[in-house]
Amino acid sequence: MEPDLFTAAAEDRQEKDPSSSPLAVRMRPRTLDEVVGQQHLLRPGSPLRRLVGEGSGPAGPSSVILWGPPGIGKTTLAYVVSRATDKRFVELSAITAGVKEVRSVIDGARRASGGYGKETVLFLDEIHRFSKAQQDSLLPAVENRWVTLVAATTENPYFSVISPLLSRSLLLTLEPLTDDDLRGLLRRALTEERGLGGAVALPEDTEAHLLRIAGGDARRALTALEASAGAALDKGEAEISLATLEETVDRAAVTYDRDGDQHYDVASALIKSIRGSDVDAALHYLARMIDAGEDPRFIARRLMISASEDIGLADPTALPLAVAAAQAVAMIGFPEAALTLSHATIALALAPKSNAATLAIGAALEDVKKGAAGQVPAHLRDGHYKGAAKLGHAQGYVYPHDVPGAIAAQQYLPDALRGRTYYSPTRYGAEARYADVVERVRERLRGEGA
Repeated sequence: MEPDLFTAAAEDRQEKDPSSSPLAVRMRPRTLDEVVGQQHLLRPGSPLRRLVGEGSGPAGPSSVILWGPPGIGKTTLAYVVSRATDKRFVELSAITAGVKEVRSVIDGARRASGGYGKETVLFLDEIHRFSKAQQDSLLPAVENRWVTLVAATTENPYFSVISPLLSRSLLLTLEPLTDDDLRGLLRRALTEERGLGGAVALPEDTEAHLLRIAGGDARRALTALEASAGAALDKGEAEISLATLEETVDRAAVTYDRDGDQHYDVASALIKSIRGSDVDAALHYLARMIDAGEDPRFIARRLMISASEDIGLADPTALPLAVAAAQAVAMIGFPEAALTLSHATIALALAPKSNAATLAIGAALEDVKKGAAGQVPAHLRDGHYKGAAKLGHAQGYVYPHDVPGAIAAQQYLPDALRGRTYYSPTRYGAEARYADVVERVRERLRGEGA
């Protein structure tokens, strides 16, 4: 018997006894119209709609690679395809399958196509676990469309899927589910007969905590809902209290509103703890933000700002480290992103501090806003266009690379600001070197010293 995503026997049992299957399985969409989120992939004429048989014409369905974090609908989309399509549907998992199983599916697909014109859709879960040789075995079948591949991965396909397979497939990126997406799913699960059938209610504060601990993962949200609903019913309660949910999932409800004061208060406390070099306090506030389901990109942006605002040239590596952390966070997402954010937070908290760069641009902007600007000195103006020399533009400019030390004694600031200094480096960390350098450079620019 061919492997199938859900066997007819299991579906029949589920219909007769819904509680025999987990709530997350029971609430899986049966059509693309029931899918939560991912609306950018479900528009008319999209690859997924063509895959389930919507649309016609000479262009056949394309193989697709579904990329996204766990719990946002990759397997669900494959399940919908298996139910909606009149094609032969086969499922393999890269955890257990090898080249032998892949070749068996391909041989079966060729026989089905040649024997009675039946197309085959192959769903391959966790394709990133396949080796290069195993992925190579898929190429002839995908290229000749003996199978239409639907592959799922939680890892960046540009690193985990071979280029020839990527070029023969459409890469569809699934977006994280929003709170509104999950809220709609939870409320359907509470009321629909295949879900909890209205057996319990979900108060607003409990729902809010459930959304926080779900972290955008629909499977996690439904699993927690089912467990807490069972606990409430065992107690004879008509609704799932916040206390019952906390006991069930063993997660206290942290006071943190991503759209309210707590969002900004905790973020402010994180940055001020880093500024104050209290690494333990910084990690505490970072943990509160992570546990509350804060967008990791928001945290990473705050760390990049901190690197320039509070550290600057006292540690020139701080900003590149924060930028690298932000890039890593964007690529990997939670839960692994917590490690990267911790790495960056510790480094910034323990780095030497300087706000000299912050004060420097602030002072320069203040002068500009006051109107203290003045004309650009004639010798610094653009001299490339015809007639510039007649206006005196670029005349008398000394090219720094032509003089010893590559520092030419000439005026750069407008007359109105001549002699003004904005940057006052500290003697902390690596900025002590810049303090010595800027003093010598300013002397040379004024024509003082050799």
